Amino acid sequence: MTLKRNTTRSFWLSWLLLPLLFVAGDRIAGYFLRNTIEGARFRYARLYGSEGAPELLLLGNSRGLTFFQPYISEKTGQKNLNLSYNGLPMDVGNALAQDALDRYPDTKILLIDITMCDRENDELLSGFLSYSRNSPRLQALLKRKLPKAYWGAEFSDLYRYNNEIAQRAMFHRRESDEAWLLDRQIAPALADKLAEQAGYPLELHPYLINQLAETVAYARSKGVKVVLLISPYFPGFAEKVANLDALKAAVEQATGLPVHDYRNALASREAFGDFQHPNIRGSKQYVDLLIKDGLFSP
Repeated sequence: MTLKRNTTRSFWLSWLLLPLLFVAGDRIAGYFLRNTIEGARFRYARLYGSEGAPELLLLGNSRGLTFFQPYISEKTGQKNLNLSYNGLPMDVGNALAQDALDRYPDTKILLIDITMCDRENDELLSGFLSYSRNSPRLQALLKRKLPKAYWGAEFSDLYRYNNEIAQRAMFHRRESDEAWLLDRQIAPALADKLAEQAGYPLELHPYLINQLAETVAYARSKGVKVVLLISPYFPGFAEKVANLDALKAAVEQATGLPVHDYRNALASREAFGDFQHPNIRGSKQYVDLLIKDGLFSP
């Protein structure tokens, strides 16, 4: 009888200990992941860490990576922080930009590529769980748009870091991502088939345009110069981008600012990695044009 009682007690103790072990393991692993990710040399770790005081803030989706940081620093001497990311939508960009402007009051200029108003990207938004502890704005956005993901991260630290953003931060834990840009030339066979390419369906989202207007208003309230841009497309491809003129007009109406249109600014095929993205060579040519036009001047 005693043996049976002890066996039963051990069985129930084991089941009681399992959740405690799970929670402890989750918190310990989460602690080390958080320290690694927040201490990385990745753009959002620098944003929420001790980057210093960037004079120039850069924002966009993958086309915003064309704001090639090393060359901008070389040519202007301005310290800069690029918040751009592949597929970054304007609602996330709005939260990031306002956080940056609060943390770095010495910022003088904010450059934004308006094509990040193209579409929402809640899949990417979930990746910002990795940095949401640093940002009430990201927390509010996640809680509103992705409540299950938000509460999942509140329950499990490992869940918070199970995403692309955390993986990218881990990749850049020691090496800066400031030179993150295509370093290839578009394949001649692909470039020769431009006429056969289907049109690119850029979308119009009033919600995202309003988010851009919020960013602009917030920056201007802090005395920051805002420059709105359309970055270059491969020669001839811009004509295939549906609604680009409509987006430009809608953004100008919503913000009261002109959009500086560089869609056709680069004529050389060798300046592009694909139809939508200049490579490093093209980026340098683009930056030279922005400097010539005085857009990096406060």
